[in-house]
Amino acid sequence: MNLPNKLTVLRICLVPPMMIFIVFDFGLGVWSNVIAAALFAIASLTDMFDGKIARKYNLITDFGKFLDPLADKFMVMGALVSLCLVAENNVYGKLLLLGTAVVIFRELAVTSIRLIAKNADGVVIAANIFGKIKTFTQMIFVIVALLTPLLDGIIGANVFMIVSYIFLAAMTFMTVLSGTIYIKSYWKYISASK
Repeated sequence: MNLPNKLTVLRICLVPPMMIFIVFDFGLGVWSNVIAAALFAIASLTDMFDGKIARKYNLITDFGKFLDPLADKFMVMGALVSLCLVAENNVYGKLLLLGTAVVIFRELAVTSIRLIAKNADGVVIAANIFGKIKTFTQMIFVIVALLTPLLDGIIGANVFMIVSYIFLAAMTFMTVLSGTIYIKSYWKYISASK
């Protein structure tokens, strides 16, 4: 349990309180979202630091390669599902639900491939550049979505909603693209397991 792995575990531990502050405002109004965004941002920073520390000090482990992507999934899916729970039943809320479904389906598919590869050849598939870009767009979208209630009063509701739509579209696109690349790259494990 080296430092990068401890940061990964910390990221997982931050997920429940973040979800609680998204779903329940505790009478704090928009500040509940700000707290959730702060927790999510801290969790996102641990994702950046654990990888840098692991590579710099040669602390890369199979445990880290396995748990790090899972921690990202817990964090992003926890936030997206919570946002869906509190979303209004309008166009944005419906698109958010569809985007969240795409994220969940992609993550389940890629995780299944990782498990098959691990069982077949003992290969632990680390995240590639497309997976990292996908995770980055998901993290940016979640922070934008969480801060929308606060910033739409400052910047203007229409402007900030357009930003939200753009990042929702970017997140969904990168989720589909990275999932397609993973499935294509590791299809041999799926076809070999028939």
